[in-house]
Amino acid sequence: MANKNRTPLAGRVAKAAETALAAQKYVSPIDVLVGIGWLDPGAPDHWRRAQLDCLEEAVQTRPDRQSEFMTLLHARTPQRQTLRFSESGDPSIEQFYRTQWVSPDLSEKKRERLAEKTSRAPDLVVIRPLNTQWKCHRCGATGDLLIMENPGPACLRCVGLDDLDFLSAGDTLLTRRVKAKSARCAVVMRFSRSRRRYERQGLLVEPRVLADVSRDLEKHRPG
Repeated sequence: MANKNRTPLAGRVAKAAETALAAQKYVSPIDVLVGIGWLDPGAPDHWRRAQLDCLEEAVQTRPDRQSEFMTLLHARTPQRQTLRFSESGDPSIEQFYRTQWVSPDLSEKKRERLAEKTSRAPDLVVIRPLNTQWKCHRCGATGDLLIMENPGPACLRCVGLDDLDFLSAGDTLLTRRVKAKSARCAVVMRFSRSRRRYERQGLLVEPRVLADVSRDLEKHRPG
């Protein structure tokens, strides 16, 4: 008999992903599988040491539930647009443009910092649309904010950003510190018809981080 008090899988997946993000600033499907209790914490190490033929054999649930898990995790993940260098998209041309040449005089520490900087994923961009009649390509809903994906606009609920708070641009120190501490954040942009360009409106950030940083700054501001 099913436990009626058990948290639905979507909620468990979301909570496990958020916990992993807060702890280590990134999340993988393995982290979430461990977090929801479907994968023993030691199983990934056994798999990496080739003591398992495949990781999936250690997942403690039915195949149909695994498929449901993958669908839920994908649905709660914003799809970052892949930036393309060439018109053809030919892999060899794309690789050429992504190749970097580093001076041999650069120290190892500076090389590591440079590699980290150049490999860092771009900010997620959320749009405050001028057209209020848009529809989410995933669920058909609408809203004040959207994120663009390859198939079309998506609402924040579908990409798992609906729990974030809006921090308006203006307070540079607050913005910088909140962004540094927030495991999940997105830049909010709006198109200016007069200037004919997208302009930054602020950030979507984690509410707890925003409250903590605001309180800390308030304590140290001169009276």
